[in-house]
Amino acid sequence: MEYKSDAKWHPQSLDVRAFSRDGATLSGQAPLAQWERLSAESEDGLVSPPVKWQARGEAVPEVGAQDQVWLHLQVNAVLPLLCQRCLSPLLTAVDVDRSFRFVADEATAMALDDEEEEDLLVTSREFNLIDLVEDEVILAMPLVPLHEACPEPLHMSVEDPQCEQEEQKRPHPFAALAGLKLKKSS
Repeated sequence: MEYKSDAKWHPQSLDVRAFSRDGATLSGQAPLAQWERLSAESEDGLVSPPVKWQARGEAVPEVGAQDQVWLHLQVNAVLPLLCQRCLSPLLTAVDVDRSFRFVADEATAMALDDEEEEDLLVTSREFNLIDLVEDEVILAMPLVPLHEACPEPLHMSVEDPQCEQEEQKRPHPFAALAGLKLKKSS
């Protein structure tokens, strides 16, 4: 995984409070194969550009309390997925632009979750930013990936011409009953 920052910050063990207090930024990119969960959701056979991400910390002053800790995240990915209409591969752009406010502990996050509109996470000195990037891309993936216009015409019939010819050769199972009915009425 390739990333840009001064040596002070590491995306897999980020001190979120210090990162935000310094207004620091981190950015990076990695091929899809290095994102274990993302590559498991993707189709093999299509080449996609690397997943690119950028994070920026921000400390927002709050009167009579500690500064609010914020993390702004942007991610750009192009994922090889399977079209659910024609079942052929397609490249799908997935963009994430989200902001997260960090709170002291899980209990505070749970208590504020219903009241606050922003996304809340728990402050950590060992926060894994790479996991957050992967989580957010997975959440932003389309539930039903579809081509705008499928490359091949769709065959809507399940009938096979060969099966249809064989069906016509076989006698109808009730043909014998029709013969009995004709005999009885005469």
